[in-house]
Amino acid sequence: MSPTVELLLELLLPSPCLPEIAETLQARLRDEACRRDRFYKEMTDAEKVEFIEGKVVVHSPARNSHLIVQQLIARVLSSYVDLHKIGEVRSEKCLCVFPRNDYEPDVVFFGRSKAANFAAGTMKFPVPDLVVEVLSDSTADRDRGVKFDDYQAHGVLEYWIVDPDSEVVEQYLIRDGRFELTLKSNSGELACPTLNGATFPIKSFFDAAQNLLALQAILRTYPNSES
Repeated sequence: MSPTVELLLELLLPSPCLPEIAETLQARLRDEACRRDRFYKEMTDAEKVEFIEGKVVVHSPARNSHLIVQQLIARVLSSYVDLHKIGEVRSEKCLCVFPRNDYEPDVVFFGRSKAANFAAGTMKFPVPDLVVEVLSDSTADRDRGVKFDDYQAHGVLEYWIVDPDSEVVEQYLIRDGRFELTLKSNSGELACPTLNGATFPIKSFFDAAQNLLALQAILRTYPNSES
């Protein structure tokens, strides 16, 4: 049980209105489940959509700076993951199913055990082990709000929040059920425990030339890696 759930129970259990509260919540969750089922039936790969707190969220096209950073991060992560055979990386329209909400994060990583269940027709993916969200004006509040809380509560081991304008990466690692800010920087290296301790130059997430150098470094480690 997450710390948030424990706190809510402590607040609600003493209330004489608990039966009415429970009945109201159950009714709303049933209605939300119906809307979520309709969301699954109507969604297509033509647009980026998420289901958050009972509502369908349709995303507008991203800025070029956002797309560049997303591509650079996905490229360096997927190269390392593929060469070392430790799982799978996905980006953009990868619908990740959480207990209540459905998200399409910018970049995600799934370890071997989860990736082993993927098939060619998979459209709904499990909770990722690592999530990367690239900030934009329209998504920043959710990336730092409901998504942060949901990722924290439901099994995401590592969360990066990336600002493409300031070129700063915030790295959060789960500690005792809560995300702990481990790194916030626009320089140096980021050590990623979820990817077996792999390290990546932060500049490689923002600069194409630095990204290529990082790829070259990853390729040099391949002969000595474990399969």
